[in-house]
Amino acid sequence: MDLTSNPLVKSFLAGSFSGTCSIILFQPFDLVKTRIQVATSPALAGITTNSALQTTMWNVGRTVVQNDSLRGLWKGFVPSFLRCVPGVGMYFSSLHWLKQKYLSDRKPTSKESLILGASARTLTTVCMLPMTVIKTRFESGQFGYKSVHEAMYTIYSKEGTAGLYRGIFATLLRDAPFSGIYLMFYNSMKSTFPYEGNTATFGCGIVAGVAASCITQPADVIKTHKQLHSSTERVRDIAYLIYQKNGIRGYFSGLVPRVTRRTLMAAMAWTVYEQVGKLLKL
Repeated sequence: MDLTSNPLVKSFLAGSFSGTCSIILFQPFDLVKTRIQVATSPALAGITTNSALQTTMWNVGRTVVQNDSLRGLWKGFVPSFLRCVPGVGMYFSSLHWLKQKYLSDRKPTSKESLILGASARTLTTVCMLPMTVIKTRFESGQFGYKSVHEAMYTIYSKEGTAGLYRGIFATLLRDAPFSGIYLMFYNSMKSTFPYEGNTATFGCGIVAGVAASCITQPADVIKTHKQLHSSTERVRDIAYLIYQKNGIRGYFSGLVPRVTRRTLMAAMAWTVYEQVGKLLKL
């Protein structure tokens, strides 16, 4: 059996390639987003060492470069790579399988796109969560891990399996709605857009990414706090603490770099995926 002829394998390869391109280009935005959320988090007061940090994307990025050189903006790249590349491949192959099984060649409705995107992302999120926790801790700058292996061993030794899956509920609250909303907007716009080609695909991805990122931003803030804070506080307790300290705006900490990264990353991932898919005759 030739695995390279299997459509699920082709979907995985196309998705993995698109994920590789995206993570190399946009990792600095994710690092800056995490640093902003750490610096402004009342839930992380115990581990935040520089609360006076000016929390704009430019100032945080400049501080990282001053302290760690330009290379510092890619801190956490390895766990991001290990998470996103197979994760994006898994997402696209799961999405392809769901479409073939339940829709055949029919285009999904808006409701179906929402369900398909959320379902495919849920599986990926659960499988990749340990790497998500490690990635977040690397990016925060608050942990002294020297390698992914050391991080995984340390977290497991001190916190057990629960540590590697810390914040799973908050992460699912972020990822499943994001992918569902993104796919709903993306498919809806592509079906009504009068033009075709990479530019149109990228443009639809940008709009869909902005909408999905803004809607799911509060869950991303809570997720970051939960994965970095070693207490057993529940999601709703952290949400209340954020609101009590910073009001509604506290839920949108790090919005600009996250919207920038997620929007460009998703738009590029879908554009590259569709082009690679054509080359692979997917």
